[in-house]
Amino acid sequence: MGGSFGLPILGHGQGVASRVSSLLVKPASALCNLDCAYCFYLDREADPYKDLPRRIMSEETLERLVDTYLFYSYPASVFAFQGGEPMLTGLKFYQKLIEFQQQYGRDGQNVSNALQTNAVLINDDWCALFREYNWLLGVSIDGPQEINDAYRLTRQGHGTWQQVMRGIETLEKNKVEFNILCVLSQANVEKPREVYKFFRGLGIDYVQYIPLAEFDGAGNRLPFTITPEQYGRFLLETFELWWPERRKARIRFFDNLAEALAGQQPGSCCMHETCDSYCVVEYNGDVYPCDFFVEKDWKLGNIMVDSWAEISRLQRRYAFALKKLLPRPECQACEYYALCRGGCPKLRHAPFHRFEDLDYFCPSYKMVFPKVVGPLKAEVEKLMARGAAAQGASPY
Repeated sequence: MGGSFGLPILGHGQGVASRVSSLLVKPASALCNLDCAYCFYLDREADPYKDLPRRIMSEETLERLVDTYLFYSYPASVFAFQGGEPMLTGLKFYQKLIEFQQQYGRDGQNVSNALQTNAVLINDDWCALFREYNWLLGVSIDGPQEINDAYRLTRQGHGTWQQVMRGIETLEKNKVEFNILCVLSQANVEKPREVYKFFRGLGIDYVQYIPLAEFDGAGNRLPFTITPEQYGRFLLETFELWWPERRKARIRFFDNLAEALAGQQPGSCCMHETCDSYCVVEYNGDVYPCDFFVEKDWKLGNIMVDSWAEISRLQRRYAFALKKLLPRPECQACEYYALCRGGCPKLRHAPFHRFEDLDYFCPSYKMVFPKVVGPLKAEVEKLMARGAAAQGASPY
């Protein structure tokens, strides 16, 4: 038996537990300085910490996190910080992070840091740290002002677009690398051209579209949730816009498809065979297998008492990883299963709380794949024939 909760650890003959290849750290848990109408993380009924007023990672927990994970993950260690809003910890938290990484890192160890933010708190001081240590940022914005401000609001109910744009301008001025994360809701899903042109007009060359799929207790779509048909149409029109300038701009959905067609592991865990590529670390050191399942029943342990070797081999982690493999006759007969791998467990579980259901956006994929896989495959083969796709990198 191992771990602070007596959870059983995998032994011989029980399957292979994947190493934890990266961490998604929530140093401020679900706390946020905004009040986006569609946020899935704040005020969830299943949030184990919802009644705790202050949820900021302590220096002791941060040091333990860095020390243990750098030891476990050598020679390549990936830390991604997310929220809520991870910048609510204050700048000194991340300065201390860098100190600990320098203290506990070993010769030849590659450490990378990333952070997803709403950009409201960005200033020159933050940018100095991000630039000096080559951080990659993901900035959340949903398009032009009237689209973004439909759901992305302050706690006073005001739009956030102008504040976010000031943050983006500050990042650009300080030459900090960043990508865009755009949530697809009823505010923008019918406007793919307007959204795409907006980002390209800003000079953005990498966008991740995140389709909204939130439901009430009876499995009914919440008002901002998009339909599979809407998502499919959005992707198809975006593909037509993107294809002529595919060497200049990148859309994560198509990037991931190209990676899969090139025989590489896609960057999106939704397209992996099993769900075990990363772990979530909450503000107090609690560890979970997925950002969408930070729930009591899926807790794996706590870094203050459990080693990463123990956590990685827990039967509970292995059981979660295999949720993607629950058999579906439709999947077994589908010609595109090797690409989608059954989709995301969150999108299978969300409507009716059944992992054995189809991914909610399965109809979207069946709309999109027949139109885009052929051109992408031909392009990937052409690039690989030229030796343009280095091992471990996107074909683009």
